[in-house]
Amino acid sequence: MSLIRKWSALLFGLLLFFTGLSFPVFSQTKEKPVYVVPVHHEVEKGLYAFMKRSFQEAEENGAQLIVLDIHTPGGAVDAAGEIGKLLDETDTRTVAFINDRALSAGAFISLHTDAIYMVPNAQIGAAAVIDEQGNMADKKAQSYWRSAMKSAAQTNGLDPKYAIAMADPDIDLPQYGAEKGKLLTFSSKEALETGYSKATVSQLKEVLQHEKAAEAPVVEVKESWAEKVARFVTNPIIVPILLTLASLGLVLELYSPGFGLPGSIGLASLLLFFYGHLVAGLAGYESLLLFIIGALLVIAELFLPGGIAGILGISAVAASILLAGDNVKWMGLSLVIAMVISITVMILMVKVFGKKMKFFKKIILTDSTSTESGYVSNVNRSELLGKTGVTKTPFRPAGTVIINNERIDAISEGGFIEAEKEVTVVKVEGARIVVRETE
Repeated sequence: MSLIRKWSALLFGLLLFFTGLSFPVFSQTKEKPVYVVPVHHEVEKGLYAFMKRSFQEAEENGAQLIVLDIHTPGGAVDAAGEIGKLLDETDTRTVAFINDRALSAGAFISLHTDAIYMVPNAQIGAAAVIDEQGNMADKKAQSYWRSAMKSAAQTNGLDPKYAIAMADPDIDLPQYGAEKGKLLTFSSKEALETGYSKATVSQLKEVLQHEKAAEAPVVEVKESWAEKVARFVTNPIIVPILLTLASLGLVLELYSPGFGLPGSIGLASLLLFFYGHLVAGLAGYESLLLFIIGALLVIAELFLPGGIAGILGISAVAASILLAGDNVKWMGLSLVIAMVISITVMILMVKVFGKKMKFFKKIILTDSTSTESGYVSNVNRSELLGKTGVTKTPFRPAGTVIINNERIDAISEGGFIEAEKEVTVVKVEGARIVVRETE
């Protein structure tokens, strides 16, 4: 009986043991992850493409929170607008963790999140619209941007006057160091006082604690190699540099035999340009196809007369580059800059450095078929000067004369000379022989 009790107790204990092991497995609910998306460096369309991919990944994996780790001096207004729209459309809660500064477009992006957290020395503001030349944009662009900043603040229940002051230097807020003529830039303390920041934190862990997600698994989204290239290539400063390298390399290649380094650099620059804009979602395959057609027409111009194929080809290439960019005006300006620099550099290389540098001696023809080098365009009959002969044909004024039993084509000084007349060679200019009737 005792043996039965022992076995019963053992089986019951094992049952409890396995039940105890399995209970937490079935009852445990895994907490939803938190996605951390870096918003670093300048804001451009490449960043928008990266953030769009990150948000899709976060939503597909059921993220409870998306944290934007912001450290940016600003960037393109149109890209910031697209990112703001992306933030408004996502169903997942978003917060901005300003890990240093969120200026200009960075401030706009931060205002579109559900909450803002700042490290002690962080800054947010200075969101004026600046054109490509570094000047304040026109009134129309400034009005749009003020309205966009105001709307972003109002959506999150913030006092819009501070958001407007970040974009408009005419708003006077001396208590925050933004006298008339200066843009408002909040410190972390000032942002906290005005309600623009929810809390001042020192690290991401504190942000998660405030958001009640301290135990959630954190997924730090990294930019892929392609996205890094796209962000670099679509930078407004890099675009004209790439186009300049492309045009200069291809022009130099036309003057050099075979296909060498200049052509490789030019082709690589064009491939980088289109690849980056395709990855960033700025260019479609139609622009790439248009470029290929244009390039083929330019090549065909080498074999076809008339110049029509070349004009159409260059037009198609220029149109493909304009279509690949988001801002047609800026792309057009970049093209002009590239062409001006290329032409200037080519003139300098040929005129100034052409005779000094070995590289250009190989691609520029400097030899000439001069008499000093031993070249003559025709035979010089200087030995006939002063010789006499007899005209074989009449000279009107050209004719044939017999000198030392040699038939020679010659001309008279301008008058008529009958056949069978004695003449004297009075001038020899290469193959041009002038005779005069002997008195």
